[in-house]
Amino acid sequence: MFMVDFSAHLRRRKRVEQEIGQGVLVLFAAAPTLRNNDVTHEFRQDSDFYYLTGFDEPDAALVMVGGASPRSILLVSPKDPARELWDGVRLGVERARGLGLDEAHSILELEDQLPIWLADRSHVVCRFGDDSLVDPRIVRALAVARRQMRRGSGCPSALVDVATVVHEMRRTKEATEIELLSRAISISAEAHLAAMAKAEPGVYEYEIEALLRGAFRARGSERVAYEPIVGSGQNATILHYVKNQRRMQQGDLLLIDAGCEYGYYAADITRTFPVSGQFSPAQRAVYEIVLAAQAASIAVSGPGVTLDQIHQAATRVICEGLIRLGVLTGTPEQAEADGTYKPFFMHKTSHYLGMDVHDVGRYFDQGKPRPLEPGVVITVEPGLYFSPEAPEAAARYRGIGVRIEDDVLIEAGGVRVLSDGVPKEPEEVERACRG
Repeated sequence: MFMVDFSAHLRRRKRVEQEIGQGVLVLFAAAPTLRNNDVTHEFRQDSDFYYLTGFDEPDAALVMVGGASPRSILLVSPKDPARELWDGVRLGVERARGLGLDEAHSILELEDQLPIWLADRSHVVCRFGDDSLVDPRIVRALAVARRQMRRGSGCPSALVDVATVVHEMRRTKEATEIELLSRAISISAEAHLAAMAKAEPGVYEYEIEALLRGAFRARGSERVAYEPIVGSGQNATILHYVKNQRRMQQGDLLLIDAGCEYGYYAADITRTFPVSGQFSPAQRAVYEIVLAAQAASIAVSGPGVTLDQIHQAATRVICEGLIRLGVLTGTPEQAEADGTYKPFFMHKTSHYLGMDVHDVGRYFDQGKPRPLEPGVVITVEPGLYFSPEAPEAAARYRGIGVRIEDDVLIEAGGVRVLSDGVPKEPEEVERACRG
């Protein structure tokens, strides 16, 4: 199990202090969500809140007051032995003071104290419009602060989206973050290898899902990063298939898109392999196109490159391959321009990866695709999907779905594939399937 490095959270708060200037940042912890009756879903802390505090309890808030004498204030639930008997031990106010923040208070003081902390600040940095319970707290505090203006105090005159500050910081990963990401990816890679060895005709998709989840937890992961996709046969052509209930048959391909979360950082790996241990000629032909598309995308990746350019590299290889298979006609340039490849490759090739599997940070800058920088982690995941209703030209490939996805760190001199512990060359995949 990972140990929280509170010094990293302190460094991040110092950066935020510089970013907010004369403003004040207000962030709330995630709230428990009801599953049914009096049972809640598993609690998972808000990523922004955890990024700045390392605090893993609900009913909490972070207030960062900027200016000449900046300070960070954490408000937490007070100790309550009666509730702790049911829900577990709370850190409490006294121990919260040891997390490296300037002050710690009870969350019950928020309504009285927040207007005071807002006084004479130029703006409020917060998440607004996402939570119907959070928004009124900010509105009420601003209303009180506004009334104090008659007594000589200033009041914030603007709301600033927290994304402009915290999300841009989160886009570029620190060394400690890359270590946690690498661990999440390593755990996930071991689980994928175990799944390749276990899958065979007669096994149910949910059995492989159970294996993945068990492998994640057994290696210290807190949870899955997203609901695992375990799609065999034509289920592999459904992009977000998560029912995972079909029994695998001889000759099936199995597409597994699964990653764990470790220390609040997510892995995202996809592999496609034959459950019988050997690709059919049609399956291998499709697989090798996707593999070549991924190789082309990774080859062009690096500092200064945009995700659009990475996608274009994959798209060109996909178009060339579909023409070679006889599924499309004309030239690759025509197929790209006309979008005739899209029924078979309908998603983008990459997204950011970090605390969230689809991580935060702007993809465009002033309407133009944003160049990548060292420290950014992305996925590279081209695919080809031939539904059972694919046109006659693709009849031979109906029911085949292939996606290959790796997690890639952008470095000063190029890239590093963090998930290369899972085989993807056809012969290596077949060996892994045979155990």
